[in-house]
Amino acid sequence: MQGLLDAALANPWATLDRLIDGPLHPGGEAATRDLLDRAGVGTGTRLLDVGCGAGAAVALAAERGALAAGVDRDPGRVEGRALRGDAAQLPVADGSVDVVLSECVLCLTDLNRSLADIERVLAPGGRLALSDVVVADEAPEIPDRLATALCLTGARSRADLRGHLADAGFEVQDVRDHREDLLAMRDDIGVDYEGLLGAMGERGRRARDAIADLETAVEDGRVSYVSVVATV
Repeated sequence: MQGLLDAALANPWATLDRLIDGPLHPGGEAATRDLLDRAGVGTGTRLLDVGCGAGAAVALAAERGALAAGVDRDPGRVEGRALRGDAAQLPVADGSVDVVLSECVLCLTDLNRSLADIERVLAPGGRLALSDVVVADEAPEIPDRLATALCLTGARSRADLRGHLADAGFEVQDVRDHREDLLAMRDDIGVDYEGLLGAMGERGRRARDAIADLETAVEDGRVSYVSVVATV
């Protein structure tokens, strides 16, 4: 049983992919469509999805006539046009993109370096459309591997996120909270983690207690999920 926990934490995205039908972020496809709308993605928009995963958002952007491509560390699994790279060193030319999309990815990167490179590739007046986990100062402490699996390692407060964007030369146009989507995603997964982890001994108990603390933090608003549209 302990090996199940190790395998899940070693490749959390593959684990979630088996549990969730659709994009691996709160709100799923509907949230992506809304973010594309708010960023003004339409016919001829040059869009780059940073951390594109399997390419679901690239496909949605292409459906509305955008010239869409993705960047991912493993582009071989992407349906559609994809490039190998990461957020801190994007493999595209300066000023060549109208919209950079990044959903639940930037918290896993060096945010200052990533925002600097995103600003580099955006054309004047370009837009960054991002969504990510945010935390309050009193967010629960959980084990490092579990924090990484749940996108909490680099999570920041709303104010800190806005500050990093401003420092990188972005002007925030729109911020929306998606706490309800985060709660719905938790309910959709529907895994009996208490029973599963309870059978894994002391380490499983610690993970179970950490997840319970995290659920409480989501329910009371100390951990949430936001989407932001910002311009350069």
